[in-house]
Amino acid sequence: MTTGLARRLGLGDAIAIGLGSMIGAGAFAVWRPAIDAAGSWILVSLALAAVVAFCNATSSAQLAAVHPVAGGSYAYGNAELGAWWGYLAGWCFIIGKLASCAAMAMTFAAYVAPGYEKPVAIAAIVALTTVNLLGVTRTALATKILVVIVLVVLVFVVAAGFAAPAVSDPLVGQGWYGVLQAAGLLFFAFAGYARIATMGEEVRDPARTIPRAILGSFAGALVVYVLLALVTLRAVGGDGSTAPLADVVAASPWSWGGPIVRVGAACAALGALLALVAGIGRTSLAMARGGDLPGVFSRIHPKTQVPFVAEIAVAVVVIGVLLVADLRGAIGFSSFGVLIYYLVANLAAFRQGAAVRRYPRWIQVVGAVGCVALAAMLPWQSVLGGIVLVAIGIAIRAVRLVFERRSV
Repeated sequence: MTTGLARRLGLGDAIAIGLGSMIGAGAFAVWRPAIDAAGSWILVSLALAAVVAFCNATSSAQLAAVHPVAGGSYAYGNAELGAWWGYLAGWCFIIGKLASCAAMAMTFAAYVAPGYEKPVAIAAIVALTTVNLLGVTRTALATKILVVIVLVVLVFVVAAGFAAPAVSDPLVGQGWYGVLQAAGLLFFAFAGYARIATMGEEVRDPARTIPRAILGSFAGALVVYVLLALVTLRAVGGDGSTAPLADVVAASPWSWGGPIVRVGAACAALGALLALVAGIGRTSLAMARGGDLPGVFSRIHPKTQVPFVAEIAVAVVVIGVLLVADLRGAIGFSSFGVLIYYLVANLAAFRQGAAVRRYPRWIQVVGAVGCVALAAMLPWQSVLGGIVLVAIGIAIRAVRLVFERRSV
């Protein structure tokens, strides 16, 4: 049985996976709850989210250049801070991203088959897991195709937004609390570069490729989000539905383009979902190698060289979540888990010495403080649920360690 992953991804592949994850998550799923919270101050929220995300991106880039292995902050926390920190990062990544998978599958189904969301969402999970099981180069190729389609659609949305008459009613949010809460929700839209780091064992020349891919995909997504925030405020304001980009086109002289937006939303959700399943599989692989998940999850297929047991398990769990969950709280819950994940990344990067340092330590301090602040400002249901699941994860590891000591 093969034990290592193949380095088959280049810079373009890695950027495509990062962009596919970020644009799919943010462009079509996050604007309505964020605008409801921040009102006309949504651009301030976006700026705050971008600052925290940039700090996290640079920390991930610095760490990935030194530790080019699967697992992302799980591996970095283990190497730089110790096993408990690594476990915390891995556990939070998995629970947060499982919620993201369910949210993206439901977003896809809501656009392509309203009224039949659950069966279509489950079918999407099965289909994309099959693509991932065929090998990581198929994952990258499929993501590139989806990213191109989505970017073309978003160009159309931006043009339609600037052609639409501007709304004049002021937007009333929830004050500074709303601005900070919206920043926490918008952080969800930047989390895609984590998938690049978790696939570090499959990237060619990782010390050079991973930092460039992380920062490149972050910069591209930021430009897209600023434009989308501007046109959504201009054309829709606070009166839109849960599909704000469709509302932008509907308010423009090009209202015939509604089906185009639905196609773009479906492709964006599929691109994010494709990369999410791959990223969770790699983190599960790394945790199994470290003894924090059952060893069967570390099995790699001898032909396709993917962690097939982990990816199948991810699909099964997400399908279970789809059967019982709704979309409303998924974004906040995912943001909580991922913010804790990046808290560990910032602390690990802070501990690195001068020989491998690419960015000053104050950036990691800002990133760590920002992660804690944004996590605390999320909707209380997301915070409470996140704390409970983190406590469960810690208890599971503590019990396992007790049994291991007694068996020695």
